[in-house]
Amino acid sequence: MNQELKELEKKIGYTFKDLQLLKKAMLHSSYANEKHLPKYECNERLEFLGDAVLELVSSEFLFYEHEKMPEGELTKTRASMVCEPALAFCARELSLGEYLLLGKGEEATGGRKRESITSDAMEALIGAIYIDGGFASAKEFIHRFILQDLEDKKLFFDSKTILQEIVQANFKETISYRLVREEGPDHDKSFHVMVYIGEEEYGLGKGRTKKAAEQEAAYQSILKLHEKNIK
Repeated sequence: MNQELKELEKKIGYTFKDLQLLKKAMLHSSYANEKHLPKYECNERLEFLGDAVLELVSSEFLFYEHEKMPEGELTKTRASMVCEPALAFCARELSLGEYLLLGKGEEATGGRKRESITSDAMEALIGAIYIDGGFASAKEFIHRFILQDLEDKKLFFDSKTILQEIVQANFKETISYRLVREEGPDHDKSFHVMVYIGEEEYGLGKGRTKKAAEQEAAYQSILKLHEKNIK
């Protein structure tokens, strides 16, 4: 496990003084339950702390980045930046699920890819860095792995709405999302969805839910339209 944690340290560009903090950040409650560890040994307390640090750093970022944005809009924007799907997206870029300590049941039902688990682990990781290296280290991590490429992330999270607007402005045809195929057992199913504009194929998406697959398909369609200078 220590070798895997060292690998994760390289990915995040931060070396822990206390490697046990990183291990605790990756320790899911299902593993603690299975190993009969005390509840406080799992990553939930670190997640609680990391959530607060993330809220402060993202609030400060928006405050200075958008000097004329009113409070209500700031709150709404922050919520979209640090919501579960957004954090899970960032966790996927680090392959964070691969480093989790999960119980056998959670492992068997696809827990490493479950957004609720990986997003919580992302917050626990922030909490661990904050305790180990202080606020500056946690802030640097958040800026590097969560607040980077926000425009591209916004494009992804709002992809269905953005695609609808592009198509309404540039096409006479309508959008449709069609399920192409399903794969895997019920507890670990993946869906493949194709976007059509009229009868022409545009973007293919894959996800653990139909909604996630549609979102990915819409995002791929937007990228394809941008290549054609259609925005």
